[in-house]
Amino acid sequence: MTEIGFLVAAVGVADILIPIAAAILFGVIGFALGNQFRKNVAEREIGSAEDEAKRIINDSIKAAESKKRESLLEVKEEIHKARVEYDQEEKQRRLEISKQERRVIQKEEQLDRKIEQAEKKDEQLTEKIKRNEQLESELEEQKSKQIEMLEKISSLTQEEAKNWLIEKLEHEVVHEQAGKLRELEEKFKEEADERARNVVSLAIQRCAADQVAETAVSVVPIPSDDMKGRIIGREGRNIRTFETMTGVDLIIDDTPDAITLSAFDPVRREIARIALEKLIIDGRIHPARIEEMVERARKEVDQQIKKEGERAAFEAGIHNLHPEIIKLLGRMQYRTSYGQNVLMHSLEVCHIAGLMAGEIGADVTMAKRAGLLHDLGKAVDHEVEGSHVQLGVELAKRYKESNEVIHAIAAHHGDVEAKTVIACLVQAADAVSAARPGARRENMENYIKRLEKLEELANSFPGVSGCYAVQAGREIRVMASPEKISDDEMTLLARDLAKKIENELDYPGQIKVNIIRETRVVEYAR
Repeated sequence: MTEIGFLVAAVGVADILIPIAAAILFGVIGFALGNQFRKNVAEREIGSAEDEAKRIINDSIKAAESKKRESLLEVKEEIHKARVEYDQEEKQRRLEISKQERRVIQKEEQLDRKIEQAEKKDEQLTEKIKRNEQLESELEEQKSKQIEMLEKISSLTQEEAKNWLIEKLEHEVVHEQAGKLRELEEKFKEEADERARNVVSLAIQRCAADQVAETAVSVVPIPSDDMKGRIIGREGRNIRTFETMTGVDLIIDDTPDAITLSAFDPVRREIARIALEKLIIDGRIHPARIEEMVERARKEVDQQIKKEGERAAFEAGIHNLHPEIIKLLGRMQYRTSYGQNVLMHSLEVCHIAGLMAGEIGADVTMAKRAGLLHDLGKAVDHEVEGSHVQLGVELAKRYKESNEVIHAIAAHHGDVEAKTVIACLVQAADAVSAARPGARRENMENYIKRLEKLEELANSFPGVSGCYAVQAGREIRVMASPEKISDDEMTLLARDLAKKIENELDYPGQIKVNIIRETRVVEYAR
């Protein structure tokens, strides 16, 4: 059973292995046949590819040759075209060159003709010049003969005739100049007088400032005459201390119940007045107490000066003023000029200048500022050398005022020429405030000197037979000699005299120059 089973199993394995072996054998045979087939196919494809490549190369060579032939044809055509165009351009250039040659030849011919004409003209000009020279010599001869004839006829030499003509021309020029001046003055007066009157009158009407007359003394009342002895003190020590501390003279005389303080500086006089009143009220009068009271009075006056300056700035509507300028304005409250309070005068000038600026369309604020500060130098002119104009300019520059305000201060008395509208307005407002009735007082001696100087200036002109200062020095009437001054020369005389008065004389307001020329003929019937 075992062998039979083994055989059966072997037969079964053989049945399995035989198909497998047969399959492997067929596979090997198929693979070998496939390789041979593929080799044959590849050889055939390679052969066909070589043939195709040869064909493509042959085709490319043929195409390149055809392209070459076409390119050669195109190049030949382009060369032919270029040659044709070159030939045409060459022909055109030759034509142009021939034309230019013809034009050059024509121009040369024209130049030759012109040169010939110029030569002919030169010959003609030389002939004309010769003829002109001959004519000029003949004319000179004729002129000299005519001059001799004229000199014989007129009995005048050539120089005398020239001088006569020059004098006549000068007379005619003076006549025309005077006539033009009269026409211009009349024209400007007609246009400006009415406008100026309206502006100034409106400004004066709208500004009415009170004027306070100041003197150089102050009177302090005392309760009894016994107080005079206490103020004098033992051996005069109290009064000496008081005068030394204040710089004020105490006048103690027979005036009942009063003591007089005298000083040119109103600030020092005010300090002395306040200190003396305090001493009288206190009753303790001795050198130490006097020093204490004077110091207190000085502080009070300083405060009062500051308040007055602030009040003036507020009343004028001026802001951004330097604190030192405000103090200087306050000091002007205690300063007078010809009896006119300087601070009140400055405020009046400020308002008048502002009103006039408003009427003519100028800067009102700038005009008021310049008007308020125009007399700033008078606050320190007792202490520093120099005119109040110079001092005012220096103070305005020191405290950084504008150039327009500085120029108005410098020009308000005519020391420099007014170059701005503001400066002219301040000049006019200052003259109006100072010259109106009752504004200022002038002592008799200065008044008489000013009138004498005015008449002296008028008499210094040639042809003036007499002159008279009238209207309190507001007008100068000049009598012109009719034999020496003509009607036309009167206009020039009035103008020259007005300029000389402006340059050499100090005066408030304005002065009218009135020239009078009259011719009188007297005959007697016998």
